[in-house]
Amino acid sequence: MITGFRLNLAPLKEPLGFIKFIEWLTAIFAFGSCGGYSGRTIVSLFCSEGRNETLNATFSYPFRLNLVALVESNTTLCNHSVPVTHLVGDSASSAQFFVGVAIICFLYSIVALLVYLGYMHVYKDSDFGPMFDFGLTAAIAFLWLVCSSAWAKGLQNVKDATGTADITSTLALCKERDVSCEVTDFANMRTLNVSVVFGYLNLIVWAGNAWIVYKETRCHSQKYTARQRAGAGRGQQVPAAI
Repeated sequence: MITGFRLNLAPLKEPLGFIKFIEWLTAIFAFGSCGGYSGRTIVSLFCSEGRNETLNATFSYPFRLNLVALVESNTTLCNHSVPVTHLVGDSASSAQFFVGVAIICFLYSIVALLVYLGYMHVYKDSDFGPMFDFGLTAAIAFLWLVCSSAWAKGLQNVKDATGTADITSTLALCKERDVSCEVTDFANMRTLNVSVVFGYLNLIVWAGNAWIVYKETRCHSQKYTARQRAGAGRGQQVPAAI
């Protein structure tokens, strides 16, 4: 068996290689839209004297909101003494899990494409390559289901924590009768919504890829051959005895 590198671009024209290239792209969009995020929420305080105060809360990946200061130091706002106040919530675990899965998929897609384009003769020589590829692809599809669902919930927590209702309950000043608080400029979370969409899109793509890879395994080929033989046996006429 010759195990040297043989460049062959033909697999890119087939579902096995083409879908791996699609997975490489969707993984980039998934971790890029989540891991590179930074946003700012502006809170307006309406004081009884007709005077307004403004607070800014800037947060970013990995969304440890409990470390984001809404009021950075003891200060006076609307004639009230306000202590240091942070946002509430921590979505770091779900966000990092999501980005981690995306990075793993990005790297595995590169390795798989390298094998498909240069070592396909080794890949198909034994059943280990296709079976390993199938098992890992199916596991990654399941990971996309889990991490996308976890991140969707984590993103909702981020939206709630930076909304008017949660900030009003977090900032003690907002509970005073002569002060009202409102988020007047919400952080744009469009890219985070896109990241969730790409998470579930990756789930669909990797689940479909699992079936394509399974068709390369010996288990599928043996079942297909057995069905063909069974069909041929049922359609074959028994010759008459002489």
